[in-house]
Amino acid sequence: MMTPLDVLELRRRHLIARDFDAFADLFAEDGVIELPFAVHGLPTRLEGREAIREFSLRTSDRPIEIIDLHTNQLHHTDDPEVVILELTTQARHTITGAPFEARCIQVFRIQHGKIKLFRDYVSAHTIPDLTS
Repeated sequence: MMTPLDVLELRRRHLIARDFDAFADLFAEDGVIELPFAVHGLPTRLEGREAIREFSLRTSDRPIEIIDLHTNQLHHTDDPEVVILELTTQARHTITGAPFEARCIQVFRIQHGKIKLFRDYVSAHTIPDLTS
């Protein structure tokens, strides 16, 4: 059985590799992604592994390349299924070549090696408009 940290490392690798099928496979069948501060037409909630897969594959042509996901701080909670990350995404806009960083707080509930909840509080003003 994978630990929550094992799952998060796989998530990091899959996102850097742009392997969105493998990314979606990390979620429980009823897994949820919540983006309370969603920008640029992104949904605030995706429910279910297949909805996460469909959205990830549909938007995979967005002009963004994730270079790395750097964990600035990892917080364990009293609940062994819940992990909180202070994270910086290092990326670049593939059309302009401009690098950017997006800082966020991410909350995960990982149960039996699968992500049940991924809540991403991203600093929206740091993400370029990827629709242009």
